[in-house]
Amino acid sequence: MSSEESKTQQKEKPVIELLIPLEKYLAAGVHIGTHICTKFMEPFVYRVRNDGLYILDVRKIDERIRIAARFLSRYEPAKIAAVSVRRYGQVPVAKFCKYVGCKSFTGRFMPGTFTNPSLKWYFEPDIVVITDPRADSQALKEAAEIGIPIVALADTDNRIEFIDLVIPANNKGRKSLALVYWLLTRQILREKGVIPQDADLPEPPQEFEVKLRR
Repeated sequence: MSSEESKTQQKEKPVIELLIPLEKYLAAGVHIGTHICTKFMEPFVYRVRNDGLYILDVRKIDERIRIAARFLSRYEPAKIAAVSVRRYGQVPVAKFCKYVGCKSFTGRFMPGTFTNPSLKWYFEPDIVVITDPRADSQALKEAAEIGIPIVALADTDNRIEFIDLVIPANNKGRKSLALVYWLLTRQILREKGVIPQDADLPEPPQEFEVKLRR
């Protein structure tokens, strides 16, 4: 992202310390929304570009990652389910679960996974992390049906009914998803005291990305 974009994000806002430098958020496109904005996501929008693209507020993204990490750190890792039907979210979710110790559900989400105890793949989570409320609608519906908390990454075009905690973010981009899940993972481990407050993960955000075939 251009330096002009960076300046715009900082304009008229007090300087606060983010989890990572602002430029890294911008480079990953975490703040890039869509040309549609639902009323649910309006509070997280920073501005609308001349081309009609909605831009999310990086500071609110950063704040929600911290809040979500604090919230998730209270749960037993083995009872956390993380879901991504979308391809670009599958590696980030798998890495997230590898470090946090939760259960990943990537690719097609089988109906009844959270609601039908007679299925051999049945899993009873205490909380669910959703990558995209639209793509992961089956998991979202089942989690809501059994009444467990739902944390979800949501872009500007998402509806957020039944979601208890929204992390506003570009939930379609490969680099964006990798960075958000990397930050969420690191922050949860910091909250739990697994790593020091100033420590990083053994792997950089790039290792959370889906590798494109050449």
